[in-house]
Amino acid sequence: MAATKWLSNAQREAWRNVSLMNLQLVALLGSELAADGLSYQDYLVLADLSDRPDGRARLNELARQLGWEKSRVSHHVTRMEQRGLVARVKCPTDQRGWFVTLTDVGRGAIEAAAPAHVAVVRRNFIDLLTREQLGTLNTIARTVLDHLSSHQPAG
Repeated sequence: MAATKWLSNAQREAWRNVSLMNLQLVALLGSELAADGLSYQDYLVLADLSDRPDGRARLNELARQLGWEKSRVSHHVTRMEQRGLVARVKCPTDQRGWFVTLTDVGRGAIEAAAPAHVAVVRRNFIDLLTREQLGTLNTIARTVLDHLSSHQPAG
C-alpha cells in the first residue's frame, strides 16, 4: 500500500478555505431562495433549463451538468414536478426517453427569484473580487470541473 501524500500547510489551508467558502455560500443562497419557495438545488435545475433555448433537457444531461447521480436528478425532478415547476415529456424519437421541461410556473419562479439571487451572489462573491481574481478563479474552477467531468461514469 502506498504511503499517504499529506497536504502541506498551505495546501490544507487552501482546500479548507475553498470547502468552507462553498458550504457557507450554498447555505446562504439556500436560505435566501427559501423566501421564494425554492431550494438551491431547485434553482440550479431551473437555471439550467431556462438557459436552454427550448427549456428542456434529458435527465442524463441534467445529471452531467449538475454533477449529480441520475437517480438524484430523477428524484429531485419528481419533487419539482409535484410542485408544477417542471414536467416530464416523452421524447418523440426515443420511446423510453423523457425530457424534463420548464413549465410556466417554473419559469415564473426563476424569474421571480433571480434578481434577489443575483444580488446575493454579487454582494457575497462577485463584488469582493477583482477582475483578475475572478478570471483566475474561473480558470481554476474550469480545470477542476473538466477533470471531474472526464471521470464521471456514463449516465
